[in-house]
Amino acid sequence: MKIKFLIIAMVLLTVFPVTAQEIDYSNLDSLVRAVTKLENEIYEVKLNLHQSQKQLKTGILVATVGYSVTILGGQLLGSNPDLGKALLYAGGAIGITGTVVLVKGFNKISIGPPRRPKYYGK
Repeated sequence: MKIKFLIIAMVLLTVFPVTAQEIDYSNLDSLVRAVTKLENEIYEVKLNLHQSQKQLKTGILVATVGYSVTILGGQLLGSNPDLGKALLYAGGAIGITGTVVLVKGFNKISIGPPRRPKYYGK
């Protein structure tokens, strides 16, 4: 009885191929390409962030100083109107310049609208 079972098992194992050890290389290649693409996109985002970091910090500093000067000018309008008026204009110009620097820094970071991801499930 055991011998018959072993003979039948051996015949079935030799006739039908065992597919448990086969690798589907087409799926593996597409997976490698997808991971490589994601790594490249992450690198681009990190590079853009690094390049725009100094410009963003400068823009924040200049805008903060400019708008602080504007506030100071507004406070001085009552006691020293000429100086207050000059500080209002100068602070406004400095603040707008800082805001422009900030916007340019944010434009460096921008990579466009997000794309809808593909669905890889079956």
